[in-house]
Amino acid sequence: MLAIRRVSMHCCRNQRLSFLTVRICCGKRNVAGSCGNYASELVEMQGASLNRFLSSPRVYSSSSYGKVYSFSSQAGTESHGDEFNDLENSMTKEIAFEDENHDTVLSSKQELYESDEDDVSEELFGDLETFSDGFEIGGGRKIQGDVPVLSMVKAIITSPKIPVITVVNKWLEEGNELTKAEISSAMFHLKKRKLFTKAFELSEWLAYNNHVDLSERYHASHVDLTAKIRGVYKAEEYVCNIPKAFRGALVYQALLAGCVAATNLKKSEEVFSKMKELNIPLSCFVCNKMLLLYRKTDERKIPHILRLMEEENVQPSLFTYEVLINWKGHSNDIEGMEKLVETLQSKGLKLNSRIQASLAKNYVAAGLKDKAEEILKKMENGDVMKNRWACRWLLQIYASLGREDEVERIWKVCEPEARLSECMAAIEAWGSLGRVENAEAAFETLVQRANVPSTRHIAFMLRVYANHKMLAKGTDLVKRMSGMNCRIGPLAWDALVKLYIGAGEIGKAASVIEKGIEAKSGRPMFISFMAVMEKFAEKGDVHNAEKVFMMMEKAGYAPGVRQFQSLLDAYVNSNTPAYGFIKRMRADNIFPNRALAAKLAHVDAFQKASILELL
Repeated sequence: MLAIRRVSMHCCRNQRLSFLTVRICCGKRNVAGSCGNYASELVEMQGASLNRFLSSPRVYSSSSYGKVYSFSSQAGTESHGDEFNDLENSMTKEIAFEDENHDTVLSSKQELYESDEDDVSEELFGDLETFSDGFEIGGGRKIQGDVPVLSMVKAIITSPKIPVITVVNKWLEEGNELTKAEISSAMFHLKKRKLFTKAFELSEWLAYNNHVDLSERYHASHVDLTAKIRGVYKAEEYVCNIPKAFRGALVYQALLAGCVAATNLKKSEEVFSKMKELNIPLSCFVCNKMLLLYRKTDERKIPHILRLMEEENVQPSLFTYEVLINWKGHSNDIEGMEKLVETLQSKGLKLNSRIQASLAKNYVAAGLKDKAEEILKKMENGDVMKNRWACRWLLQIYASLGREDEVERIWKVCEPEARLSECMAAIEAWGSLGRVENAEAAFETLVQRANVPSTRHIAFMLRVYANHKMLAKGTDLVKRMSGMNCRIGPLAWDALVKLYIGAGEIGKAASVIEKGIEAKSGRPMFISFMAVMEKFAEKGDVHNAEKVFMMMEKAGYAPGVRQFQSLLDAYVNSNTPAYGFIKRMRADNIFPNRALAAKLAHVDAFQKASILELL
């Protein structure tokens, strides 16, 4: 642990750290207010800016927004967002619900067995062991190792258009027995494939029909799903309704995991403080979650978590090293990254596939191509066929190295029996190399394998067209997929937005988002809104920038500094006074950083004194 801390402190010695103390305030809907009164502790924020602490780029609020803002100015009232053509109308032909967590369904038998370790994100990977097997097999024994795909989960996954309850009832009518092994298998694989809506519905049905014991592990699993589907505030309300006897470490771990997944810094730190107040022992799982959070929001606080681990004698796991290696790589601290690898190996741990791929990517980013290729050869281990798990990463990383010959070699091995993840990697690889025709061929292979491509599959091909500004081909693809009854959801919408923006059609990009909200088949992504708003801001189009701002609130995205900054850019670029802008920010409990304050002073000279008071 000391070795890890030494490595982590190396990058902090040359940084000027500003120290400020921020009180974690309890709003109307928080752990403290709902579950009991406890003093909010002071959190020492080393080197954190007020901006980064008070706002998060991806905070989801499940509450509806009743506020209606009037524009700070009436400038630019013409609208460019009213153009709807056959392409946008085809987006509303959704055949199945797709939630905000990008639920995907499996449309072929091959994909049913294709959820390898490499398809699981690092955030989800740690949760699977802790929460997905919340339904024990019997006698307190949990599923260990590989979880088999049993008949009930096969029925659910292969019937994407049918409600889970209908599928399960039919499955029972066929004479099947609902065992604990079946339940555990279903929950594990639905979560692993990010079918969170289906897992949530199954969990509620099981509890309502008394098919599971309402133990702490069940409640933890349901908190985890509630956070993913309904947001962290609904998950928090559920926690407060759990009997105190079952409101233990696992439940709070699940709530913390949900807050971290939402990148909700304030709420995550509140839950972390609550666990400390309840004397819940500090676990490696909790530390890993906080490391993930700070890696995304404030890397200067990572050493604080490492120091806590050392003080509490919490032993790091392989996943801990994975998070730290990624952190060092993203910080371009190659020496620190390599020292972590040495420490990991000295403890007898082996590099897993995700760590190897991360090392290779970080070497590529640092310009160390020889070291990257050395890692890739180790991943191949002399025989790509025997190491098919590596092909997905090999395709992507060789493409980033510009090694078209290696991409072609790997794809020739995969293509005859290509997995869907390999098809997507090939599409991305060929697209980055400028070989659009090869990317199209890989997409056709994917269509043959999947029968009905998901929104994620379509998004990969749309991104290639967007990067090469092929608007006609992109729109033709969407029409074709809609004709095949494919779901066009948030990921595909985001790619389509970028396609229109690349072609200069900002009004049509905005209309894609608006249609996405109306379709109610998953909300458009945060980055989709911001991409459109920033383009309107560049043009000084105040009216449409305001319109996108309010669309974000309608979609459930809480206002933050980034949204206000982009909106203010529209006023600055149009040389229009932004009357009442500071009051709007105060109403949302948003405080400007110095850069934003300077812009406010530029557009509202009469409010300079008020701006300085906020700093």
